[in-house]
Amino acid sequence: MTYILNIETATKNCSVSLAKNGETIICKEIAEQGYSHAEKLHVFITEIIKEAGVLMSDLKAIAVSQGPGSYTGLRIGVSAAKGLCYALEIPLIAIDTLTSLANQVKQIDGLIVPMIDARRMEVYSAIFNSNKEMIREVQAEILTEERFVNQAEIIYFIGDSNEKAKEVLKKTNFIFLDEIVFPSANEMSAISYKKFQNNDFVDVAYFEPYYLKDFMFAK
Repeated sequence: MTYILNIETATKNCSVSLAKNGETIICKEIAEQGYSHAEKLHVFITEIIKEAGVLMSDLKAIAVSQGPGSYTGLRIGVSAAKGLCYALEIPLIAIDTLTSLANQVKQIDGLIVPMIDARRMEVYSAIFNSNKEMIREVQAEILTEERFVNQAEIIYFIGDSNEKAKEVLKKTNFIFLDEIVFPSANEMSAISYKKFQNNDFVDVAYFEPYYLKDFMFAK
């Protein structure tokens, strides 16, 4: 049996799941305005391991959301994941945040555009086909009326940027799935298991989150 602990802290959602052979056993998460990752993350990890009746030594790998997303949130998640990998001497798996977000969409015909809020009208986004395969890489982009207008297919928008996106993205083939807001460790389970089977690991010592943009200190 392959137990993998999945950690998602790229947005306001602090999320942890334990998976066995790619299936989520337990998932705990909370999305708060004040970003409670530092307080909640290790509590969730401890509770999940206890409730599942497994030992930390049973874990075969740790998976972490690599970004893009919140600078502070990513640092907290990656630091925790690397620390566990060092202590348990197990591999680290990095998962693209927008990929796990896109995997919340059920079977559809069309394209999926997951978006994570950046600043003002800027978002981090990518484009996926109906098979959840990334067909346009992750970008930081400004939302305007001209974005995505050359796409003839139905486009499903998901993420925490939908409200501001609706202000400018008004074509009839644009559909907003407002129920899908934040990435979750629940969707990481199947992805991390596949990566584990393929030995798709990152270097624990040198891995850094994918910030996409330089950190901006508030003035």
